[in-house]
Amino acid sequence: MIDIALPSLGPDMESGTLLEWRIAPGQKISKGTIIAVVDTEKAAIDVESWNDGEVAELLAKPGQVLAVGTVIARLAAPAGEMPSASAPAAIAAKTPAPIIAAPAPAAPIAATATAATLSPATATPIRASPAARARAQTLGIDLARIRGPGSTAVIALQDVENFASTLAAKEKPDAAASNRQQGLRQAIATAMARSNREVPHYYLWDEIDVSALTQWVRDYNAAQPVTARLLPAAVLLCAVARAAAEFKDMNGTFDAGQYHPSDGVHLGVAIALRGGGLIAPALRDAHSLQPAATMTRLSDLVRRARSGGLRSSEVTGQTITVTNLGDDGSLGLLGVIYPPQVALLGVGRITMRPRVVDGIVAARDCVTLSLAADHRVSDGRRGALFLARIATLLQQPEAL
Repeated sequence: MIDIALPSLGPDMESGTLLEWRIAPGQKISKGTIIAVVDTEKAAIDVESWNDGEVAELLAKPGQVLAVGTVIARLAAPAGEMPSASAPAAIAAKTPAPIIAAPAPAAPIAATATAATLSPATATPIRASPAARARAQTLGIDLARIRGPGSTAVIALQDVENFASTLAAKEKPDAAASNRQQGLRQAIATAMARSNREVPHYYLWDEIDVSALTQWVRDYNAAQPVTARLLPAAVLLCAVARAAAEFKDMNGTFDAGQYHPSDGVHLGVAIALRGGGLIAPALRDAHSLQPAATMTRLSDLVRRARSGGLRSSEVTGQTITVTNLGDDGSLGLLGVIYPPQVALLGVGRITMRPRVVDGIVAARDCVTLSLAADHRVSDGRRGALFLARIATLLQQPEAL
């Protein structure tokens, strides 16, 4: 048997609430299959399997609050294979939750498929997208209230949002949403307090001429349909990832008194959530992506971060984070490192500034890049070289 434990979906996560199962006993699954949806302080996360096998037991009920490391399910290993750990070795299994009655075997539910439940009042199947179900759970809305008895229409995320807006005009603010926001702020406060307490930060910043970047983006977009156009942020993320792959002391984690450089660049991207607060899921292997692929994956990541549907592999394992204030942000920022990472790059808004070019003062597109880095792993000189490498890459965006 292979134990599946609730993984840590963040450096300071201690527990999570099981929202729903996506598997059933008797079902064969493979590594990467979405097995459950777990609610954390920041978001509802799709938890993936680390193993191939057949589901033998489900050991927790939807609605249970479970400690990280609790065994929630068991798999029977495929014939001829040796059992392996179901999650990273750092996660120790704890006492299993009480065994519940196993539901009848069901067909796999894909991450993008709709799921069906039964209305308690009518026993009519209620079909809803995973994002809609997660959002309804967050807001404390019974899906049966959105569709009338006997309806077979699929409930989409927008249906939940529309229903919530209608309720807001008639009822007091939803307690579940208020509690989630409070939990989110507490999670951020805990992580930032830990960072300031444990990490000896040093800071560097520089104003970089990105006129070549903005002109290249304009030229590129002129030849593309609207759906394939780039934002400068996608090119900038490419440059940061390529530089981080070269500077191993900026790309890794510091844990148990030791630095662990990463072979891949799993770029955390800070995303502002609609209800307030931030989450920084990972663009995995970002150093291998070109700008168009980065833009596609970034758009998808932002959409799912704000509507529900992030995968457990995307909220763990980040090796460096970028926080981009965008066009409406400040000129620059001094960020706080997300432990156990050792560096964070801040990006201000692109603005036109006077620069001397070939002895002549000219108006140029500029951006302030700032680096917060861990002095236990690197020093100011290495940080300066890292920023300089990013600047060089941004002068030649076509090379990315």
